[in-house]
Amino acid sequence: MSNKIKISASIVLYKENLEELNKTITSFLKTNLSKKLYLIDNTPSKQFENIFNQKEIEYIAVVKNIGFGAGHNKVLKKIKDVSDFHLILNPDVTFSEEIIPNLILQLEKNEKIAMIAPKVLFPNGNHQFSCRRYPTVLELIARRIPLFKSFFKKTIDNGIYKDKNLESPFFAEYLTGCFQLYKTTDFVNLSGFDECYFLYMEDVDICKKIDATGRLKMYYPTEEIKHVLKKGSEKSIKLFFRHTFSMVKYFRKWK
Repeated sequence: MSNKIKISASIVLYKENLEELNKTITSFLKTNLSKKLYLIDNTPSKQFENIFNQKEIEYIAVVKNIGFGAGHNKVLKKIKDVSDFHLILNPDVTFSEEIIPNLILQLEKNEKIAMIAPKVLFPNGNHQFSCRRYPTVLELIARRIPLFKSFFKKTIDNGIYKDKNLESPFFAEYLTGCFQLYKTTDFVNLSGFDECYFLYMEDVDICKKIDATGRLKMYYPTEEIKHVLKKGSEKSIKLFFRHTFSMVKYFRKWK
């Protein structure tokens, strides 16, 4: 008898809000499918050890902050040949129990789709532009400097597909990393995220890697999730520089 499960998921943890995290975990565990959730704890103190003890959860203590992509990559060997689908999930996302099964149905309909993501909303219900074209240097600079936003509005609007109907599904260039649902074989074959990025741009990079395989990424707004979105690099100078370094690495890699 096979022990294969339908859906696995991973959440990378570092100084998370426990209330938000609990809501995210509850959202996933309500999914009516065979499942496994991996909690990768990047805190040196093993802050989240022994907090979530449900049988579908496996806790992985890293004991140092290795970053977002490297954290998620900790499960690559664990999910290979074990799950049909794998979800990259942020610790501040909530969704209803039918979201994952409905997205899986779309993945199963088209063998060329490697990854799918739903419409993302802020907790207040406002639209979050999680579906984007590949960024240009000008767009990324304009988005981060308030004075430039009005001068380069067309560039910014183009980057977030303001010219398309965001209420209809389509194959997007990149989908942000708060909720990315993969066919597990695709995520494993991609070797997960490029670990040269400590934080930021790894979600854009993996979409480029999918392109290189000739496979597709679908934006599917029929399903909706809510995401708090911390915007850390706009509030912390340290995270701003991390974001900047990741941008440099991205453009050097994909020039």
